Amino acid sequence: MQCKKALVEAGGDMEKALVILRKASSSIAAKKADRELNAGIVASYIHSTQTVGATLILECETDFVAKNPEFIALGKDVAMHIVASAPLFLSPEDVTEADTAKAKEVFAGEAEGKPEALRATIIEGKLKTYLSEKILLEQPFIKEPEITVRALIERATQKFGEKIAIREFRRFSVR
Repeated sequence: MQCKKALVEAGGDMEKALVILRKASSSIAAKKADRELNAGIVASYIHSTQTVGATLILECETDFVAKNPEFIALGKDVAMHIVASAPLFLSPEDVTEADTAKAKEVFAGEAEGKPEALRATIIEGKLKTYLSEKILLEQPFIKEPEITVRALIERATQKFGEKIAIREFRRFSVR
């Protein structure tokens, strides 16, 4: 029904309708943000080389959704993404002051020799880029690079009609 509404609102233009649907999924996810998560799955993925793998806890509100094959596939897709992209943090809130200070220290060394007026801007730009690459929810999803993992979860929230969240993840590697 939402697809039909988006198409009508976009005047039949599929690209505009997709943009409208993405905006709608964000607002729907925000409305469900305070709901309690009482069910979920442990999802995993091990790469074919058997040298790297990931597990995660993907939560939802009900067992009905947790047992849905599409929800289970979402968990596997996110685990595969974790294996491929090696995130360090789940969300921006998980980045500590110590992590930020270490990164700034490295970037300050890289900015040496640049004009004083530009150093702070260079360091902040590098920090922003670094964090977007290391925060799972901010990373472009490997199977669909035009959306982030956060947008993927918001899309699933809209699809299943329940709040969905990644509680935690771990990536394992032999090397």
